[in-house]
Amino acid sequence: MKKDTILVIGAKGQIGVELTQSLRKLYGHSHVVAADLGPVSPGLEGGPYVELDVLEREELGRAITRYDISRIYLLAAKLSAVAERLPLEAWNVNMLGLLNVLEAAREKGIGRVFWPSSIAVFGPDAPKWNCPQNGPLNPATVYGISKVAGESWCRYYWEKYAVDVRSIRYPGLISYQSKPGGGTTDYAVEIFHEALHTASYSCYLRENTILPMMYMPDAIRATIELMAVPATALTVRGGYNINAMSFSPRELALVIQRYVPEFKMSYRPDFRQTIADGWIQKPDDSVAAADWKWEYAYGISETVRHMLSHLSAGVKLAPGRIRDLEPAF
Repeated sequence: MKKDTILVIGAKGQIGVELTQSLRKLYGHSHVVAADLGPVSPGLEGGPYVELDVLEREELGRAITRYDISRIYLLAAKLSAVAERLPLEAWNVNMLGLLNVLEAAREKGIGRVFWPSSIAVFGPDAPKWNCPQNGPLNPATVYGISKVAGESWCRYYWEKYAVDVRSIRYPGLISYQSKPGGGTTDYAVEIFHEALHTASYSCYLRENTILPMMYMPDAIRATIELMAVPATALTVRGGYNINAMSFSPRELALVIQRYVPEFKMSYRPDFRQTIADGWIQKPDDSVAAADWKWEYAYGISETVRHMLSHLSAGVKLAPGRIRDLEPAF
Protein backbone atom coordinates (compact mmCIF):
# COMPACT_ATOMS: atom_id res chain seq x y z
CA MET A 1 0.00 0.00 0.00
CA LYS A 2 1.27 3.45 -0.91
CA LYS A 3 2.32 5.53 2.09
CA ASP A 4 0.62 8.90 2.58
CA THR A 5 2.66 12.01 1.81
CA ILE A 6 1.52 14.92 3.94
CA LEU A 7 1.72 18.68 3.31
CA VAL A 8 1.65 20.94 6.37
CA ILE A 9 0.90 24.52 5.32
CA GLY A 10 1.77 27.14 7.93
CA ALA A 11 4.39 24.81 9.40
CA LYS A 12 6.34 27.65 11.05
CA GLY A 13 3.41 28.69 13.23
CA GLN A 14 2.46 27.89 16.81
CA ILE A 15 0.78 24.59 15.96
CA GLY A 16 2.68 23.87 12.76
CA VAL A 17 6.15 23.22 14.17
CA GLU A 18 5.05 20.65 16.73
CA LEU A 19 2.51 19.04 14.43
CA THR A 20 5.13 18.64 11.70
CA GLN A 21 7.56 17.08 14.16
CA SER A 22 4.94 14.65 15.44
CA LEU A 23 3.81 13.66 11.95
CA ARG A 24 7.41 13.04 10.89
CA LYS A 25 7.89 10.69 13.84
CA LEU A 26 4.77 8.78 12.79
CA TYR A 27 5.14 8.72 9.00
CA GLY A 28 8.86 9.29 8.43
CA HIS A 29 10.63 12.57 7.72
CA SER A 30 10.54 12.18 3.94
CA HIS A 31 6.75 11.75 3.95
CA VAL A 32 5.90 15.05 5.67
CA VAL A 33 6.51 18.22 3.66
CA ALA A 34 6.59 21.45 5.68
CA ALA A 35 5.49 24.62 3.88
CA ASP A 36 5.36 28.28 4.82
CA LEU A 37 6.40 31.76 3.75
CA GLY A 38 10.15 32.34 3.65
CA PRO A 39 13.03 29.97 4.38
CA VAL A 40 12.92 27.00 6.72
CA SER A 41 13.05 27.78 10.44
CA PRO A 42 14.47 25.88 13.43
CA GLY A 43 12.54 22.75 14.27
CA LEU A 44 11.63 21.96 10.67
CA GLU A 45 15.03 20.86 9.40
CA GLY A 46 15.61 17.21 8.56
CA GLY A 47 12.69 16.84 6.19
CA PRO A 48 11.41 18.38 2.97
CA TYR A 49 10.47 22.05 3.09
CA VAL A 50 8.93 24.28 0.43
CA GLU A 51 8.42 28.05 0.42
CA LEU A 52 4.72 28.43 -0.28
CA ASP A 53 2.10 31.17 -0.24
CA VAL A 54 -1.25 29.38 0.12
CA LEU A 55 -2.96 32.41 -1.47
CA GLU A 56 -1.25 31.51 -4.76
CA ARG A 57 -3.17 28.59 -6.25
CA GLU A 58 -0.55 27.76 -8.86
CA GLU A 59 2.18 27.53 -6.20
CA LEU A 60 -0.03 25.24 -4.16
CA GLY A 61 -0.79 23.03 -7.14
CA ARG A 62 2.89 22.70 -8.04
CA ALA A 63 3.78 21.66 -4.50
CA ILE A 64 1.02 19.03 -4.42
CA THR A 65 2.15 17.59 -7.75
CA ARG A 66 5.87 17.74 -7.00
CA TYR A 67 5.57 15.81 -3.73
CA ASP A 68 2.57 13.64 -4.72
CA ILE A 69 0.60 14.89 -1.71
CA SER A 70 -2.27 12.77 -0.39
CA ARG A 71 -3.14 14.68 2.82
CA ILE A 72 -3.05 18.37 3.72
CA TYR A 73 -3.00 20.15 7.09
CA LEU A 74 -3.81 23.82 6.52
CA LEU A 75 -2.70 25.92 9.51
CA ALA A 76 -1.89 29.28 7.89
CA ALA A 77 -4.12 31.99 9.38
CA LYS A 78 -4.33 35.42 10.96
CA LEU A 79 -5.36 34.93 14.61
CA SER A 80 -7.91 36.82 16.67
CA ALA A 81 -6.03 39.87 17.97
CA VAL A 82 -4.22 40.42 14.66
CA ALA A 83 -7.47 39.99 12.74
CA GLU A 84 -9.18 42.77 14.70
CA ARG A 85 -6.38 45.17 13.69
CA LEU A 86 -6.27 43.99 10.07
CA PRO A 87 -9.77 42.71 9.31
CA LEU A 88 -9.68 42.67 5.50
CA GLU A 89 -6.21 41.13 5.36
CA ALA A 90 -7.24 38.50 7.91
CA TRP A 91 -10.39 37.64 5.98
CA ASN A 92 -8.40 37.28 2.78
CA VAL A 93 -5.76 35.00 4.33
CA ASN A 94 -8.20 32.89 6.32
CA MET A 95 -10.79 32.42 3.58
CA LEU A 96 -8.86 32.44 0.32
CA GLY A 97 -6.25 30.08 1.75
CA LEU A 98 -8.95 27.60 2.77
CA LEU A 99 -10.78 27.83 -0.55
CA ASN A 100 -7.56 27.30 -2.49
CA VAL A 101 -6.84 24.14 -0.51
CA LEU A 102 -10.41 22.85 -0.83
CA GLU A 103 -10.36 23.40 -4.59
CA ALA A 104 -6.98 21.72 -4.89
CA ALA A 105 -8.26 18.78 -2.87
CA ARG A 106 -11.30 18.49 -5.12
CA GLU A 107 -9.33 18.77 -8.34
CA LYS A 108 -6.43 16.52 -7.36
CA GLY A 109 -8.24 13.93 -5.26
CA ILE A 110 -6.52 14.69 -1.95
CA GLY A 111 -7.49 11.97 0.54
CA ARG A 112 -8.02 14.07 3.67
CA VAL A 113 -7.73 17.72 4.68
CA PHE A 114 -7.38 19.19 8.16
CA TRP A 115 -8.36 22.79 8.83
CA PRO A 116 -8.39 24.37 12.33
CA SER A 117 -11.48 26.09 13.63
CA SER A 118 -11.69 27.82 17.01
CA ILE A 119 -13.83 28.56 20.05
CA ALA A 120 -14.07 32.01 18.43
CA VAL A 121 -17.02 30.67 16.38
CA PHE A 122 -19.18 31.21 19.48
CA GLY A 123 -20.43 34.70 20.26
CA PRO A 124 -21.85 36.51 23.30
CA ASP A 125 -25.19 34.68 23.04
CA ALA A 126 -23.64 31.21 23.39
CA PRO A 127 -23.75 29.43 26.78
CA LYS A 128 -20.57 30.35 28.62
CA TRP A 129 -20.18 27.04 30.46
CA ASN A 130 -20.43 23.64 28.75
CA CYS A 131 -21.28 25.28 25.44
CA PRO A 132 -22.76 22.49 23.28
CA GLN A 133 -21.47 21.32 19.92
CA ASN A 134 -24.46 22.90 18.19
CA GLY A 135 -24.46 26.13 20.20
CA PRO A 136 -25.33 29.41 18.41
CA LEU A 137 -22.61 30.64 16.08
CA ASN A 138 -22.83 34.44 16.18
CA PRO A 139 -19.25 35.65 16.66
CA ALA A 140 -18.42 39.29 17.25
CA THR A 141 -14.90 39.17 15.80
CA VAL A 142 -13.45 38.96 12.30
CA TYR A 143 -11.55 35.83 13.30
CA GLY A 144 -14.72 34.16 14.55
CA ILE A 145 -16.67 35.18 11.46
CA SER A 146 -13.98 33.66 9.23
CA LYS A 147 -14.07 30.42 11.23
CA VAL A 148 -17.86 30.11 10.99
CA ALA A 149 -17.67 30.71 7.25
CA GLY A 150 -14.80 28.23 6.98
CA GLU A 151 -16.76 25.54 8.79
CA SER A 152 -19.61 26.07 6.33
CA TRP A 153 -17.23 25.72 3.37
CA CYS A 154 -15.83 22.51 4.85
CA ARG A 155 -19.30 21.03 5.17
CA TYR A 156 -20.17 22.16 1.65
CA TYR A 157 -17.12 20.53 0.07
CA TRP A 158 -17.82 17.31 1.97
CA GLU A 159 -21.50 17.18 0.99
CA LYS A 160 -21.07 18.46 -2.58
CA TYR A 161 -17.72 16.97 -3.63
CA ALA A 162 -16.94 14.34 -0.96
CA VAL A 163 -13.75 16.19 0.05
CA ASP A 164 -12.93 14.63 3.41
CA VAL A 165 -12.31 17.77 5.49
CA ARG A 166 -11.93 17.52 9.26
CA SER A 167 -11.72 20.27 11.84
CA ILE A 168 -11.30 21.04 15.53
CA ARG A 169 -12.44 24.12 17.42
CA TYR A 170 -9.22 24.72 19.29
CA PRO A 171 -9.30 26.53 22.64
CA GLY A 172 -6.35 28.72 23.61
CA LEU A 173 -3.11 26.77 23.10
CA ILE A 174 -0.09 26.73 25.41
CA SER A 175 3.33 25.69 24.11
CA TYR A 176 6.98 26.03 25.11
CA GLN A 177 8.36 25.36 21.61
CA SER A 178 6.89 28.18 19.57
CA LYS A 179 6.06 31.84 20.08
CA PRO A 180 2.47 33.11 20.26
CA GLY A 181 0.97 34.12 16.94
CA GLY A 182 -1.31 37.04 17.78
CA GLY A 183 -4.18 35.37 19.63
CA THR A 184 -6.28 36.65 22.51
CA THR A 185 -5.12 33.76 24.71
CA ASP A 186 -1.40 34.45 24.16
CA TYR A 187 -0.99 35.70 27.72
CA ALA A 188 -1.05 32.05 28.82
CA VAL A 189 2.25 31.52 26.96
CA GLU A 190 3.90 34.89 27.56
CA ILE A 191 3.38 34.61 31.31
CA PHE A 192 5.75 31.63 31.62
CA HIS A 193 8.63 33.39 29.86
CA GLU A 194 8.22 36.50 32.01
CA ALA A 195 7.85 34.48 35.21
CA LEU A 196 11.24 32.90 34.61
CA HIS A 197 13.12 35.93 33.31
CA THR A 198 11.64 38.92 35.15
CA ALA A 199 9.34 37.36 37.79
CA SER A 200 6.57 39.74 36.73
CA TYR A 201 3.95 40.01 34.02
CA SER A 202 1.41 42.67 33.01
CA CYS A 203 -1.66 40.90 31.65
CA TYR A 204 -3.85 42.47 28.99
CA LEU A 205 -6.95 40.68 30.35
CA ARG A 206 -8.75 41.17 33.67
CA GLU A 207 -7.73 38.82 36.44
CA ASN A 208 -11.08 36.96 36.49
CA THR A 209 -11.42 36.38 32.72
CA ILE A 210 -11.99 32.63 32.33
CA LEU A 211 -11.16 31.10 28.96
CA PRO A 212 -10.76 27.49 27.75
CA MET A 213 -7.15 26.40 27.26
CA MET A 214 -5.19 23.35 26.13
CA TYR A 215 -1.58 22.24 26.40
CA MET A 216 -0.07 21.74 22.96
CA PRO A 217 0.65 17.98 23.28
CA ASP A 218 -3.09 17.42 23.76
CA ALA A 219 -3.92 19.61 20.76
CA ILE A 220 -1.43 17.77 18.54
CA ARG A 221 -2.72 14.39 19.67
CA ALA A 222 -6.33 15.43 19.07
CA THR A 223 -5.47 16.56 15.54
CA ILE A 224 -3.68 13.34 14.64
CA GLU A 225 -6.34 11.17 16.25
CA LEU A 226 -9.14 12.93 14.36
CA MET A 227 -7.35 12.49 11.04
CA ALA A 228 -6.92 8.76 11.70
CA VAL A 229 -10.62 8.03 12.35
CA PRO A 230 -12.64 6.35 9.56
CA ALA A 231 -14.92 8.81 7.81
CA THR A 232 -17.97 6.74 8.73
CA ALA A 233 -17.40 7.45 12.44
CA LEU A 234 -17.64 11.23 12.10
CA THR A 235 -20.90 13.09 12.65
CA VAL A 236 -19.46 16.63 12.50
CA ARG A 237 -18.18 18.20 9.29
CA GLY A 238 -17.70 21.73 10.59
CA GLY A 239 -15.52 21.76 13.69
CA TYR A 240 -15.50 19.51 16.74
CA ASN A 241 -15.57 21.04 20.21
CA ILE A 242 -12.67 19.78 22.32
CA ASN A 243 -11.95 20.68 25.91
CA ALA A 244 -9.16 20.44 28.48
CA MET A 245 -9.01 23.15 31.18
CA SER A 246 -10.56 26.53 31.86
CA PHE A 247 -8.92 29.16 34.07
CA SER A 248 -8.45 32.89 34.62
CA PRO A 249 -5.16 34.81 34.54
CA ARG A 250 -5.25 35.01 38.33
CA GLU A 251 -5.69 31.26 38.69
CA LEU A 252 -2.78 30.61 36.35
CA ALA A 253 -0.59 33.08 38.24
CA LEU A 254 -1.34 31.34 41.54
CA VAL A 255 -0.22 27.97 40.18
CA ILE A 256 2.98 29.52 38.75
CA GLN A 257 3.69 31.07 42.16
CA ARG A 258 3.96 27.58 43.65
CA TYR A 259 7.21 27.24 41.69
CA VAL A 260 8.23 30.90 41.30
CA PRO A 261 7.25 32.43 44.68
CA GLU A 262 8.47 35.93 43.81
CA PHE A 263 6.34 36.13 40.66
CA LYS A 264 4.07 39.18 40.56
CA MET A 265 1.08 39.71 38.28
CA SER A 266 -0.49 43.01 37.28
CA TYR A 267 -3.42 43.72 34.98
CA ARG A 268 -3.85 46.30 32.26
CA PRO A 269 -6.75 45.22 30.01
CA ASP A 270 -6.64 46.36 26.38
CA PHE A 271 -8.74 45.73 23.26
CA ARG A 272 -8.30 41.97 23.67
CA GLN A 273 -10.50 42.08 26.76
CA THR A 274 -13.51 42.85 24.56
CA ILE A 275 -12.70 39.83 22.39
CA ALA A 276 -12.39 37.56 25.42
CA ASP A 277 -15.66 38.83 26.91
CA GLY A 278 -17.51 37.53 23.87
CA TRP A 279 -16.07 34.01 24.06
CA ILE A 280 -17.23 30.93 25.91
CA GLN A 281 -15.51 29.67 29.07
CA LYS A 282 -15.81 25.92 28.55
CA PRO A 283 -16.95 23.87 25.52
CA ASP A 284 -18.86 20.63 25.82
CA ASP A 285 -16.81 18.05 23.94
CA SER A 286 -19.08 15.03 24.46
CA VAL A 287 -19.63 14.62 20.69
CA ALA A 288 -15.87 14.32 20.07
CA ALA A 289 -15.65 11.85 22.95
CA ALA A 290 -18.45 9.75 21.43
CA ASP A 291 -17.27 9.90 17.81
CA TRP A 292 -13.51 9.41 18.20
CA LYS A 293 -12.89 8.80 21.91
CA TRP A 294 -11.36 12.23 22.55
CA GLU A 295 -10.01 12.77 26.09
CA TYR A 296 -7.51 15.33 27.34
CA ALA A 297 -4.46 14.43 29.43
CA TYR A 298 -3.10 17.76 30.79
CA GLY A 299 -4.80 19.96 33.38
CA ILE A 300 -3.51 23.29 34.70
CA SER A 301 -1.14 21.79 37.29
CA GLU A 302 0.51 19.41 34.81
CA THR A 303 0.72 22.12 32.18
CA VAL A 304 2.42 24.64 34.48
CA ARG A 305 4.95 22.11 35.70
CA HIS A 306 5.78 20.95 32.18
CA MET A 307 6.04 24.48 30.79
CA LEU A 308 8.36 25.72 33.55
CA SER A 309 10.45 22.57 33.43
CA HIS A 310 11.03 22.81 29.68
CA LEU A 311 11.54 26.58 29.55
CA SER A 312 13.96 26.63 32.47
CA ALA A 313 16.19 23.87 31.05
CA GLY A 314 19.54 25.36 30.10
CA VAL A 315 18.52 28.89 31.14
CA LYS A 316 20.54 30.73 33.77
CA LEU A 317 18.07 31.94 36.39
CA ALA A 318 18.52 34.01 39.52
CA PRO A 319 19.17 31.88 42.65
CA GLY A 320 15.89 30.72 44.15
CA ARG A 321 13.84 31.86 41.15
CA ILE A 322 12.32 28.42 40.69
CA ARG A 323 11.78 25.68 43.26
CA ASP A 324 10.35 22.20 43.83
CA LEU A 325 10.11 21.51 40.12
CA GLU A 326 10.54 17.91 39.03
CA PRO A 327 11.75 17.32 35.47
CA ALA A 328 8.89 17.01 32.98
CA PHE A 329 10.84 14.99 30.44
